[in-house]
Amino acid sequence: MLSWDESRHALGQPEMDATHREFAALAKELALAGAEDFPVLFESLLTHTRSHFENESRLMRACRFPAIAEHEGEHQRVLGELTRLQRGIDEGRAAFARAYVREGLPDWFANHLATMDAALAACLKTAR
Repeated sequence: MLSWDESRHALGQPEMDATHREFAALAKELALAGAEDFPVLFESLLTHTRSHFENESRLMRACRFPAIAEHEGEHQRVLGELTRLQRGIDEGRAAFARAYVREGLPDWFANHLATMDAALAACLKTAR
């Protein structure tokens, strides 16, 4: 399950850290949600993630991030996965989405944060 850990996850960029805290809180709430709340909370996570990724794209452009294509490609891949899972939930099939939220999403988040988002945070620091 995804839980925010300030010492492991904070990148020293207040805007990014706040968004990542929100993402982790939504993902944790979703992982613990009952059947009745899961569909609504998943949709909230998807909406948040779209906004989160749009904001990171704005930040990448602001600092002329050299790996923007790779970073945005990763965002599109994850949004595609979340969108496919949302369709399954809409059709009454939430099992794959539950497994993704509990197992796949935490691993992806930790890796993405430590690599792509850490590189973006470094770019933003040098662009000041």
